[in-house]
Amino acid sequence: MPRRADSLRSDRNFSIFWAVQTFSELGNAFSLVAVPLLVLHATGSAAQMGLLTAIAGAGSILTGLVGGALVDRFDRRRMLMLCDAARLVLYGAIPVVWAVSPQIWLLYVVMGLASIFEMLFKISYVTAVANLVDKSKIVEANGRLEATAAVANIAGPALAGVVAGLLGPTAAIAINAGSFGVSLVGLALIRLRPAEPPAVRVRATGWHDVRTGFRTGSAFLWRTPVLRALTILLTVTTFLALGMTDVFIYHLRHGLGQDDRTVGYVMALAGLGIFLAAAAMSFLRRSFGFGACWLGGFTVAAGAVLTLGLSDSLAVAAAMIFLYSAGLALAGVSSMSLRQQVTPDHLLGRVTSAFWTIHGSIAPLGAALLTALVGRMGARGPLIGVALTFLTVVTIALFTPIARRHPERTPTRPARASTCDDAVEGADPQVL
Repeated sequence: MPRRADSLRSDRNFSIFWAVQTFSELGNAFSLVAVPLLVLHATGSAAQMGLLTAIAGAGSILTGLVGGALVDRFDRRRMLMLCDAARLVLYGAIPVVWAVSPQIWLLYVVMGLASIFEMLFKISYVTAVANLVDKSKIVEANGRLEATAAVANIAGPALAGVVAGLLGPTAAIAINAGSFGVSLVGLALIRLRPAEPPAVRVRATGWHDVRTGFRTGSAFLWRTPVLRALTILLTVTTFLALGMTDVFIYHLRHGLGQDDRTVGYVMALAGLGIFLAAAAMSFLRRSFGFGACWLGGFTVAAGAVLTLGLSDSLAVAAAMIFLYSAGLALAGVSSMSLRQQVTPDHLLGRVTSAFWTIHGSIAPLGAALLTALVGRMGARGPLIGVALTFLTVVTIALFTPIARRHPERTPTRPARASTCDDAVEGADPQVL
């Protein structure tokens, strides 16, 4: 492996990774708008949109049970490439089949299968960043990745709205499929440093690691006070947040009577909110610490959702969707960076997988219920309920390690070596 550059800008591997993932996020932004619009055009049902989101969420959760162990066991770059290739084929099938005859069932199949590779990619992505840059640069690297991804999410929804309006939603989905091909080529050009070995070596257990990987990751989360608190509280917020994009789109189309192009422009503002939060992430984290960033992010998101639920103005809706996205981005990047900083590299895939799987375990049900409620009674009541729940979570978090400026300095309770081989492997005395 070549020596890594002192500056992220002069780091070839990070720069290529940064560029292709930004383009891939542009494609994802197209799909974020195009898939719900395709369902809405074909069925006119918010419940169908929520069901599709729920199926994708369920696939992610099931994959999370073994995904972390797979990522820790196999080459992370090849795993990323496999996931891109699979999603290229799956999303590419939608416009091909739709050109012959619209098939709603295909969307459920594609989204269910794609969610498996999406989860594997996300886990691999988190571990790849840790293998691209030093721990001291993780917050900066994540900030740059999220900032440029947010730029893609500014342009993506607006362009997707235009493309969907002119050529139909399937054309926007085809662009998303192509973006996975670009990412695949870029990943072939980079190299990651090898994963760091555990501080305590144990007997090789082969596929036992895959079967017990979720338990290993969960055990580490439980022993780490701040990650334990984050996992519990995010289980509540993710239950509601997973379906929020569908609610926003439905509210704009049916509640406010806007067309596809306007929906794209408003969702582009969500990307702008993410960009500003991510760009300021490194400065905010240094200046105010983790607790203020995470609590502040969710407080802003709660206020935005509450205001959105009380207003019938398009301008207010656009501004609140912007603030909601900025708040969640601030909290989300803070959480991801903290997890990368405190987790030993050899456990990062399993810990990330367990973290996402646990706090996302009931999210598909939440997406289905939330969108069903919105379809039946309108957006106002459900949005106010989401806002009050977020504020309750913030209040509870004030009495946990989350509220601390530097929770990463809180010691982790060591694992008992007698429990299982995985617990011994996780007992890294240098973890925090």
